[in-house]
Amino acid sequence: MALRQVRIIGDEILYKKCKPVKEVTPRIQQLIDDMFETMYENCGVGLAAPQVGVLRQIVVIDVEDGDQYLLINPEILEEEGSQTGQEGCLSVPGKAGVVTRPDRVRVRAYDEHMEPFILEGEGMLARAICHECDHLKGELYVSHVEGELQDVEDLEEEE
Repeated sequence: MALRQVRIIGDEILYKKCKPVKEVTPRIQQLIDDMFETMYENCGVGLAAPQVGVLRQIVVIDVEDGDQYLLINPEILEEEGSQTGQEGCLSVPGKAGVVTRPDRVRVRAYDEHMEPFILEGEGMLARAICHECDHLKGELYVSHVEGELQDVEDLEEEE
């Protein structure tokens, strides 16, 4: 496993659409392993492949609910309710903003064996799924921020 460089806002790759994964090759498996390691090293709750410079539909998530999630070629099938809260991104370091997302989502994806599965997430997991799936479409959360982006340091002082 190896740490990958996280691409930062302004990098062209973050605004491009990702291609589906056709099979999990050793190279794709290495990417997945590296993505988990990179996410944990940077204290993130999610990471999408374009954030490490690879235009493939791969997402890793860990919202500290006891599970690690790998979503290959994810497709959101249903959204329900809404939640509004602070959101940040490893590709937009030091910043956060208020974003409204669905409170519940249902997503179809593939696992590391290219077996299809359905995942239902709510709360933080639903937020993370939506955030990371946006990355696969070339969208950053900053396009959904209500009001202004804030410095994370300022938010920590308010708490």
